[in-house]
Amino acid sequence: MGDGPEHAGMVNKSVTKAVRLLRELAAQPRTGATVTTLAKSTGLSRPTAFRLLYSLEQGGLVDRVDTNYVLGWELARLGRHADPYAGLVAHAQPLLQELADQFNESVTLSVPNAQDGLDLVAEAAGSHVVGVLSRNMVGQRYPMHASSTGKVLLAEQPLDKLRAVLPEKLDAFTPHTITDRAMLLKELDQVREQGFAIIDNELEHEVLSLSRPIRDTAGTLVAVLTLNGPRSRFGRDRIPEALQQMQRTIDRLAELFWRDSLGA
Repeated sequence: MGDGPEHAGMVNKSVTKAVRLLRELAAQPRTGATVTTLAKSTGLSRPTAFRLLYSLEQGGLVDRVDTNYVLGWELARLGRHADPYAGLVAHAQPLLQELADQFNESVTLSVPNAQDGLDLVAEAAGSHVVGVLSRNMVGQRYPMHASSTGKVLLAEQPLDKLRAVLPEKLDAFTPHTITDRAMLLKELDQVREQGFAIIDNELEHEVLSLSRPIRDTAGTLVAVLTLNGPRSRFGRDRIPEALQQMQRTIDRLAELFWRDSLGA
């Protein structure tokens, strides 16, 4: 995460290229990928990719199994000591607040966890958010099929997995909750196609919620940005504007978090 354009000259391009390789490895299957595959997917020359992977291997940050590279044991060890969200939240919070102030509604940021769910890690609220949407939502868990964040995550899953984990009859939270699995699967197809998810009166009465995915440079879902509001203020007529402004926020978050590896 860069600290601003004034520090651009301090960026070590070899390090940012190595980070790009690590991110690409994280997006690969557990069996890993060859140096040729990694070089092509990261836009690096094969000799450069090989040299960087060799250096990372010496430090235990990657391992080599036959001809495939995988994320290394030392990377896993270091990761256990890291706060997974502190830096992300600190850098994202001003942009979340800006979006919340723009619509005078609540904004949240959620990240996928290892249990195929989502952790709500940050929130911001406009000045007139009151009632059900004004409570501290960080740490809250919401039903996947009845939340816009959950629908974004579910839309990432293959159809066979969805059929295995979703019961045919889903829990209802309001009369408008989608409780039929087939209907939900159809909506998830739409989420994939349109690039956003919506709930309207499905989790709580008179609450409309929009979510958009945030992806890293390898295209992996890393977070979900959500804008919530009561339908009396945040109705369907505001959806096009909201989606546009949310995408601008996502673009700025992506630039903040990954600009060095994009520009290296």
